[in-house]
Amino acid sequence: MYDPSDPRRVLMAEQKTAFPARPAGYGLFYRDRPVCDDDNGRTWLARGQNLVVAYSELQPGASFERADQIDEFVVLLPYPETPVVANARGQVEHSDGYALIIMPPGPSRLVFPRGGRVVRLFSTRSADLVAKCSNADDYREPDPNIPPFEPWPDPVGGYRIRVHSLDVPPQEGRAGKIFRCTTMMVNASGVRLGPRDSTKLSPHAHDDFEQYSLALSGTWTHHMRWPWTTDLSEWREDVHAVVESPSLTVIPPRVIHTSVYGDGENQLVDIFAPPRKDFSRRPGWVLNADDYPMPMESA
Repeated sequence: MYDPSDPRRVLMAEQKTAFPARPAGYGLFYRDRPVCDDDNGRTWLARGQNLVVAYSELQPGASFERADQIDEFVVLLPYPETPVVANARGQVEHSDGYALIIMPPGPSRLVFPRGGRVVRLFSTRSADLVAKCSNADDYREPDPNIPPFEPWPDPVGGYRIRVHSLDVPPQEGRAGKIFRCTTMMVNASGVRLGPRDSTKLSPHAHDDFEQYSLALSGTWTHHMRWPWTTDLSEWREDVHAVVESPSLTVIPPRVIHTSVYGDGENQLVDIFAPPRKDFSRRPGWVLNADDYPMPMESA
């Protein structure tokens, strides 16, 4: 990277316009007070630029209603024996748990007969939920490195409740268990038994989207390195954030990152809003790709 006045800038074939990378964000649900504590149970809410994560520890019989949901949202049931009854658009679906459910826009109702630990994922177009997020102040000004949010094309056959089991065997050459809808992509990788092999890490960065890393079990260390800019005052020290579960870590665009986990059971879910095109272009990676077409791309 060179300043525009530096003649060496011509040596770079292409230099993307980029703004300084922001600090990481966190929702430390294991430590912070819940945003909601009522007859349903306890719920924590945290956000990124395009995503709201609602993590709940529910009482038996808990229910959630959305009167006028603006777009699709996802219900993640990462554990078995977490039954739910989902109702929307005259359709009723049942799941015993360990599933990912895509809910359509409009009115809907979810009932959890046994309660349990449940995650709901919304785009930040759900303004009522955005206002309740514990870190709402972090996004008073949007990150200029992230383009405006645009949902992907409507699903094949129209909007409806779609229930996907997470009991998917691993497959060589496929990354995790990836599902997408019009608003987001969820990589619901299963439980890992640690520790991670420190000789096989995966440091990388994303140019123009956040990564939402939701820790559901274990202790995770998110190693993050900020890129240098031409302005020394914008430089940041490396961060090695140690977070327990449950928690959300929001990794900003342009930040080099990789994560490690310790002994015992570890589970991390990575979420992206809108869906990632690079993952979507890989044949067989997105398990429900036939339901959700990609946006048209220029040749």
